[in-house]
Amino acid sequence: MSAATENIDYKVLYEQLLPLLKSQQESNLQLQNQVTQLQYQLHQLTKLLGGFKSERFIPSGAQVQQELGLNFETAFATTNLSDVQKISYVKARQAPRENGLQNPFPEHLRVEEQIIEPDEDVSHCEKDGEDIKEQLGWKPGEIFIKRTVRPCYKCPIPGQPGQHRIVAARQPAQALPKSIATPELLAQIIIDKFIDHKPLNRQLDSFKRSNISIAYSTITDWVRQVANVVTPLGHLQLHEMYQQQYWHGDETGIAVLDSQVKKDTHQGYYWTYLTGDGRLIYFDYHRGRDKPAAENILQHFKGHLQVDGYEVYDKLNIKGMIIFFCMSHARRKFYDSKENDKARAEHVLTEIAKLYKVEEECKEQRLDEEQIKIRRAEKSLPILKSLGEWMKQEYVKLRPKSPIAQAMAYSIKRWEGLSLYATTGHLHIDNNPIERCMKNLAVGRKNYLFCGSHEAAKRAGLLYSLLVSCKLNNVNPYEWLKDMLSHNINELTTSKLKSLLPHRWEKQESNTTA
Repeated sequence: MSAATENIDYKVLYEQLLPLLKSQQESNLQLQNQVTQLQYQLHQLTKLLGGFKSERFIPSGAQVQQELGLNFETAFATTNLSDVQKISYVKARQAPRENGLQNPFPEHLRVEEQIIEPDEDVSHCEKDGEDIKEQLGWKPGEIFIKRTVRPCYKCPIPGQPGQHRIVAARQPAQALPKSIATPELLAQIIIDKFIDHKPLNRQLDSFKRSNISIAYSTITDWVRQVANVVTPLGHLQLHEMYQQQYWHGDETGIAVLDSQVKKDTHQGYYWTYLTGDGRLIYFDYHRGRDKPAAENILQHFKGHLQVDGYEVYDKLNIKGMIIFFCMSHARRKFYDSKENDKARAEHVLTEIAKLYKVEEECKEQRLDEEQIKIRRAEKSLPILKSLGEWMKQEYVKLRPKSPIAQAMAYSIKRWEGLSLYATTGHLHIDNNPIERCMKNLAVGRKNYLFCGSHEAAKRAGLLYSLLVSCKLNNVNPYEWLKDMLSHNINELTTSKLKSLLPHRWEKQESNTTA
């Protein structure tokens, strides 16, 4: 051993190198976390580029499949392939109707009949039946002039010789009596945009094909006037919603033109609320996605509010409101983390599938609220308790920034709210009912791209509230809106207005008076 080596103090050297080693280990850990996050982001982007994000998951293992009613392996094992090859398929012939047709059409459709006689002379022949062919016909929407004529009569006044009074019929009631557009045309323009997602500029192109030139400012003004005139109905619908003590809540963005935003649009938000029975919905527009926007409607709500995990809801402190969470959102995070930790992610997905199996059984057996509460207590609550404890045990073993750890952290933090539904018989396991309602707005904004102003976005939200509620109650939104515009709404009593709300409205054969 050399003299230089003998002079080295290894203890001092170790103390000098130890901080460098720890620093290197921390750096390596950060790099590993960063690689994991980038891999996760790449996976998500690949899914987006590939098209629709399917979240279908079939648990592996025969025992799990049997518990969930998915006996794929048993079904394939009991299938005799030699028998399958012997199967022959014969196209069944439908029994003809009395008129000789095989495809019955709806009875309410108008029949336009065309009789075609032979070219040769058949006057001396005896008729021997008919060959009938029925097809579905169509005519383009017709725009025309509706002229209302009210004859005026000069009638003598009894007891006043030489004096007369003018007698004429009352004008038919209309919400916009001074407009040159009839209730039918106004209703069709609104439905084309907000239900069938046809922007106003495309509607104007359709009018031009009929040699009708309408200014863009005119048609936008019609939309504004219609929204203003049905505003009392929107407010009354929200008041009706407050009578229910279970809501779904969600929010979605909308691009809005704003003169203060340079070279871009402002990102506004619709805060949307759906009643637990799935019959009434309200779209509340705000410029932001902050706490005051949420409190605008929710400050007057009492009951259970089911939402996703957006942090603003956690900041709300509204007396009488109980917030709980959506199992579908929690499930989605575990589905997205399968590439990171397949074993743990699939375990959670399998347990959640069992929870949904319980809900499916309740629906199939048409259980009432008390029976659902009992069934959930027997089957769902034990699963939720076991899964919650398992996630807490596994979370401490994971790198905090890994996708599977973040999925667990999301659920662990909200597990009490995610499990709350199972203690009742009327709350839903997830927020899917309101997410389905958002489709109408999502498809529409892809077509018309943005709202022209913040006020226009508010009006659009009110129209969506009423028209989507029509769809939820199986009411034809065109017929409903046409009827609304055939009333002088400002002169109607509150009780009459309530009867016109989508969930109470009944179509009348004719409605010409206020």
